[in-house]
Amino acid sequence: MQKLSTLCIVALVLISAVAVAPVAAEEHDATYQECEFPVTVEDATGEEITLEEPPDRVTTTSPSAAQIMWELDAQDQVVGVTRFATYLDGASERTDVSAQFGVNIEKVANTTPDLVLAPNTSAGNVEGLRSANLTVYHYAAATEIDDIREQTRVTGQLTGNCEAAAETNAWMDANVDAISEVTAEVDKQPGVMYSLGGQEGQDPFIVGGNTFVTSMLEAAGANNVAADEGTGYPQLSAEVILELDPEFLIVTEGGESIVESEPYASTTAGQEGNTITLQVNYLSQPAPRSVVFTTHNATEQLHPEVYSPDTYVPRSDITVISESEAEAQQETATPTPSEAQQETPTETADSVPGFGAIAALVAMLAAALVATRRRWGCRYNGE
Repeated sequence: MQKLSTLCIVALVLISAVAVAPVAAEEHDATYQECEFPVTVEDATGEEITLEEPPDRVTTTSPSAAQIMWELDAQDQVVGVTRFATYLDGASERTDVSAQFGVNIEKVANTTPDLVLAPNTSAGNVEGLRSANLTVYHYAAATEIDDIREQTRVTGQLTGNCEAAAETNAWMDANVDAISEVTAEVDKQPGVMYSLGGQEGQDPFIVGGNTFVTSMLEAAGANNVAADEGTGYPQLSAEVILELDPEFLIVTEGGESIVESEPYASTTAGQEGNTITLQVNYLSQPAPRSVVFTTHNATEQLHPEVYSPDTYVPRSDITVISESEAEAQQETATPTPSEAQQETPTETADSVPGFGAIAALVAMLAAALVATRRRWGCRYNGE
């Protein structure tokens, strides 16, 4: 009886070996179109921007554009930045083109840029910069993570860094996907609120719907309770804030906590002392690093029961290949029609090295089992 049971187990194992195909490990890869010059791209104003060659000198009029250039490892091309980009390594060594509000057009012109990258926050300076005979690309407002992906792609295309842009986007997407898998396991998305404050005596500005901040918070498994109160950054009264009653308040590193001030102190978040602390540069700048760091940090604080540091996908895990290389590999891997006609249309177990003998052995075992089943039976219980 014991020998027969052993025979049953061996047969089951061998059948499983034949039937189950190995599962490939997860990979994070991307393809990209190689940069070509001259290049013409239409910006958010409808203006067509043409560059004959990759720009050697790039000036950014907002820290989000600078962050993208740094993520592309293209900081050596950057000659001008604004004051809030100085957190980037080496940015303080570039010319500061800031004005009290926006940028100083004369300072920008003095950097003699081949290209000026102007995000939406500096929209008011675009006309003046163009009047100074500068080549300006103006980004549309980023209201979700997809917009940040497109801004990164276009920045790479304009500056001759297409491969780096594809790698950066793949890194960002891989981390957003990893966070989404984690937050899919939670039973409830806590309600959060991010107040930007305001002038004394006036209703505070609150992050509302149709913003990249809300998009990041949603990816982190949070519900922005103010998302339905207005798009952008609406001013909300104390009565509305109390009615929305967030469970968590977002505070920024080094910033003043609002949890003990009214009306926030009377919300659930205030009464229970529930806050999550995030980096203000990443909350305010629509760029890849902002997305990766904010989603991870927010998820870790909101859902510590499911988050793990292993969730983070490092850039070293990202593989990129040009579309032309991918096509060449595909052509090499795909047999020509004459070759395909000589091959067996459908691969069987017998045609796989090592599987022919296994299949034959399984057949012999199956025959033996059928012959003895009526007498002894075959049970997977060791009897």
